[in-house]
Amino acid sequence: MLLNLRLFPTSSLYPRSLTITTALSSSSSSSSTKLWSGLENWRKTPINDLRLWGPTGPCSDSISDDFSGLVSSASSLSELGALVLSTSNPLSKSHLSHLAFSRWRNENLPVGSISNLPSSPARPPKPLLVSTNEVPNPKESKLPLNAHMLHNLAHVELNAIDLAWDTVARFSPFFDVLGYKFFDDFAHVADDESRHFLWCSQRLAELGFKYGDIPANNLLMRECEKTSNNVAGRLAVIPLVQEARGLDAGPRLVKRLMGFGDHRTSKIVAKIAEEEVAHVAVGVDWFLSVCRKMNRAPCSTFKELIKEYGVELRGPFNHSAREVAGIPRDWYDPSCETEVNEGGNNQGDKEQLSAVYDRLTHIISMESENSSLERPAK
Repeated sequence: MLLNLRLFPTSSLYPRSLTITTALSSSSSSSSTKLWSGLENWRKTPINDLRLWGPTGPCSDSISDDFSGLVSSASSLSELGALVLSTSNPLSKSHLSHLAFSRWRNENLPVGSISNLPSSPARPPKPLLVSTNEVPNPKESKLPLNAHMLHNLAHVELNAIDLAWDTVARFSPFFDVLGYKFFDDFAHVADDESRHFLWCSQRLAELGFKYGDIPANNLLMRECEKTSNNVAGRLAVIPLVQEARGLDAGPRLVKRLMGFGDHRTSKIVAKIAEEEVAHVAVGVDWFLSVCRKMNRAPCSTFKELIKEYGVELRGPFNHSAREVAGIPRDWYDPSCETEVNEGGNNQGDKEQLSAVYDRLTHIISMESENSSLERPAK
């Protein structure tokens, strides 16, 4: 069953005779990985209905009964996911996502199984999807800086809804291998992302704009399609790379918005960045779980998958936020790996090298950040 799941798509990454095992990997990387301390509390949180952004922060919102009727027709979590994925209207998608997760949590539904899922989710006519280098930068955009950045974030959040539900529905045939909690976690992520999109959409409307006003890229969904038959690849590429970039960029985006004078938008972005830690942590936890089942070392497996899918790991990295979310630094930072490999056996030397690197990284990050405040992002 696990081999049919194609956790690793090339023969070089696993032997044909490999059997399923739940024994812990002997790898030092997995044993030293420290999961986010808030992960279990996040899993236990009640359904979050704070889907509007009020004068002082998130507040509750009601959803039309029309959406409730659509959700009630589904008989399983995977069917609910497929319903969300087949919905093109962004606001409808967000509302359906919340109702789907709410029904899953409130009723004893099975995960079910979807065998013929479309390769891509339904999309609205706008925004026009273009390659990354064709997305207008703030200077070329017809939107002011704050609305431009908010539109880009809204696009990421809408894609994230589909990515989470695709993970639920796409891998539903392998419930026996992955287990209930895997699907509950990613349905929960989808619900969070739908709330984030609504906050962005609401704020865009307050500024006089709407989602779809400028072109956007299709990077995240391309990564989704590439990993559609490989759950380990999906976990490595999406939560551990793409969503982790949100941890890197979030604080910089907040500062740029503050510098622009838009404190309300900066508070929304700060709250979204805070909540994204859970989504990266979920990815770390399940990636480690899959590696244990395959008896693979997580660090080397992550690097092999990133290389196979041609994903670039680019900084500057928010090392502290990544550490909180549970991503070990040697997974993504070649400089850290070099220091460890060349530092000898003297632990004191290693600690001194690490401290020097941290200071240098902080200085470079600050200089890059100050520079980015003075010129539009490309």
